[in-house]
Amino acid sequence: MNWTAVKSIYVFEMARFFRTIAQSFISPVLSTSLYFVVFGAAIGSRIQEVEGVSYGAFIVPGLIMLSVITQSISNASFGIYFPKFIGTIFELLSAPVNFLEIVMGYVGAAATKALFIGVIILATAFLFVDFEIQHPFAMVGFLLLTCVSFSLMGFIIGIWAGNFEQLQLVPLLIVTPLVFLGGSFYSISMLPPVWQVISHFNPVVYLISGFRWSFFGAADVPIGVSLIAIAGFTAVCLAVIWWIFKTGWRIRQ
Repeated sequence: MNWTAVKSIYVFEMARFFRTIAQSFISPVLSTSLYFVVFGAAIGSRIQEVEGVSYGAFIVPGLIMLSVITQSISNASFGIYFPKFIGTIFELLSAPVNFLEIVMGYVGAAATKALFIGVIILATAFLFVDFEIQHPFAMVGFLLLTCVSFSLMGFIIGIWAGNFEQLQLVPLLIVTPLVFLGGSFYSISMLPPVWQVISHFNPVVYLISGFRWSFFGAADVPIGVSLIAIAGFTAVCLAVIWWIFKTGWRIRQ
C-alpha cells in the first residue's frame, strides 16, 4: 500500500476545503437554522411529538443525514471530476498508484468534509432543541458509514459525468428526493399502509432509520436490516469502482 500517495491526494483535497472554510461552515449553519425555523416552529407547533420525541428533536437526525449525504456526493464527485476535466487524471493513472489508493485518497477526503458538516449541524441543533443521544458510538458509526458510502457513490458520479451540469443531475433529481421521502422529517409509520410498503424500497429509509435509532432508540426498520443495507450499498459502490478502473470506462476512453 502506497500510503504516501494516499496522503498526498487526501491532503490536496482537504486543502481545497480549508481554503473556503468560512463558506463551508456558515452555509450549513444557516441552512440548519432555517430548517428549524420552518419545520421546528411552523410544523412543530401542530405536531407536538413523534414516537414520544418532540418534533424539533425528531428532525435532527434527518437534517444531519440530508446534509451529510448531499455533501458526501458533491465533494467526492467534484474531487475526481475536476482532474478528469483538466487532464491531470492521466498523470495520476500513469503513476505507481493502484485504484484502491486513489479511491482512499479522494473518498477519504470527501468523507472527512461531510463528517465536519455533520458535526457542525449537530452542534447547531443543540442551540435550538434539547435532546440526548442514547447510543453515541452507534451514532458515530452510522455517520461514518454514511459519509463513506455516499462518497463512493459521488466518486462514481464524478467519473460518469461528462460536464459540470451532470455533476448535479443525480443529486438533485434522484438523491435529494429520496432523502426527503425517506423519513427525514416524519416517521414511516405515519404513512398509509400502501406508502409504508413503497417506502421500504427507498434505500435512504434504512440509513435514516438506523441513525435515528442511535439518537432516540426508535427505528422504522430493525437496526440489523439498516446495517445490512448500508454494507450492501457500500459493497456495490466498491464493485462498480473496481470495474471502472479495470475497464477504463469514462477514464481512458
